[in-house]
Amino acid sequence: MIPARRRDFNAAWSEATFAGLRASLEAHAGGPLGFPISETPCFFPRSLMNELSAAGAELVAQTLGNPAGVAAAEAAVPDRFRGPGAEAHPTFLQVDFGLVRTPGGAIEPRLVELQAFASLYGFQLTIAEAYRAAFSLPASLDLFLGGLDQASYHALVGDAILGGHDPNEVVLMEIEPRRQKTWPDFAVTEAMWGVRAVDTAEVTREGRRLFYQRDGRRVQIKRIYNRVIPDELERKAVRLPFDYRDDLDLEWAGHPSWYFRISKFSIPWLRHPSVPPTWFLHELDRLPADRDRYLLKPLFSFAGGGIIFAPGDADIAAIPVGERRNYILQERIEFAPVIETPDGPTQAEIRMMYVWTPSTSLRAGGLRPVLPLIRMGRGKMMGVDHNKGLKWVGASAALIDETVRHP
Repeated sequence: MIPARRRDFNAAWSEATFAGLRASLEAHAGGPLGFPISETPCFFPRSLMNELSAAGAELVAQTLGNPAGVAAAEAAVPDRFRGPGAEAHPTFLQVDFGLVRTPGGAIEPRLVELQAFASLYGFQLTIAEAYRAAFSLPASLDLFLGGLDQASYHALVGDAILGGHDPNEVVLMEIEPRRQKTWPDFAVTEAMWGVRAVDTAEVTREGRRLFYQRDGRRVQIKRIYNRVIPDELERKAVRLPFDYRDDLDLEWAGHPSWYFRISKFSIPWLRHPSVPPTWFLHELDRLPADRDRYLLKPLFSFAGGGIIFAPGDADIAAIPVGERRNYILQERIEFAPVIETPDGPTQAEIRMMYVWTPSTSLRAGGLRPVLPLIRMGRGKMMGVDHNKGLKWVGASAALIDETVRHP
C-alpha cells in the first residue's frame, strides 16, 4: 500500500534471505512451523492502522454497551462453559478486517469477525521483528499499536497473561499443544513470559485446586491462560479433569464463556460503516436472490470452519430448524488485492489485537490496541486450505510507516 517501499522490497527480495527468515522463526519455535509464512511483510500507513484500531474499539464498545445484545449473547453460552471466575471484561479481543476499494478508489475496512479469545501475542511480535531484521528494513518502521514499544508491549501483555502471579503458577492450557498449528506461539510465549503450555490431560485436581508437573515438581495452577477452543473440545469429546462450572481456586485469563459472548453472534447487533449486512439465519423469511454475494457462517466455529459460499436451498434445508439460530448470513466482502507481489496482487486480512487492562490505583483500565496480525491470500479465504500451492501468501506482519497516509 506504500508503492515506493513495496517496489524497493520486491526488487531486493531473494530466496536466500527468505530462507534465513524461516530458519530464524523455526529456531524461535523449536522446530518446523505448521503453517505457511508469506515471503513479505505488509507496509501500512499509520493512518490506516489508527483507523482500524478505532473502528475495532468502537465495535467492541457497541457489543458490550448493548443491553439486549449482551443478554442474548449470555443466553447463547452453553451451560458447560458457564461458571464462576470469568473476568468482568474479556482479557483478550481480536477484530478482523478486510480491505475493500470503494467506487471512488478509496480503501476502507470491512469487518470479517470479532472474537474474545487469545491470539498469537508472542509469535506475531517475533515474526514482525524477524522480517525487519532478515530484510534489513529500517527501524523507523514501527510494529506496535497504541503508542507502545517493545518494552511496554512486553509489560502490558505479560501483565494480562500473568495477572501478577509467578510464571510458574500460570499455565497456557491447550488440548495436545504440541500438535496444534499454534505451537510456535506457545514456544515463544514461554520464552517471553515464562508461561508453559500444558496439555489438559496433564492437569490434576485436588479439591478446589488444580496442579501440573513442571521440571519434576508438582505446582499449583493459580491462573489459566486459556487457549482451549470450545468447538475443538466438543468435536474431540475431550474430558477435562475439572468442570468449568466448578468453583476452583484460580483465575482465568480468557474464560471460555467470553468465546461465546463476543463472537460472530455479535455481528448482527452492530451498526457501523465497516460492518457488512448480517442476519441470524432463523430470523430470515427467505434468502436473498443473489446468493453469490453471501456467506453462511456457523456462529462458534474457529478458523473459518463450516463457512458456505453462495448458500443454496439445499444448504439451508440441511440445517435443522432448531439449529438455525446458530448461523448467520453475511454479505460477502470483496477483498481488494492491495499488496503487489512478484506473483500478482495479493489480499491482506488485518487483525487488530487488543488486551483489556484492569484499573489500578495508578492508572485507568480499558481496552488497549497492541499489535496487528496479518494474513495474506489470493484464494476465496485467507486460511491455508484456500491458498494451497501459492507463494507470497500466509502469515505475515504489518510494518507501520508514520510518514504517509492511506489512499
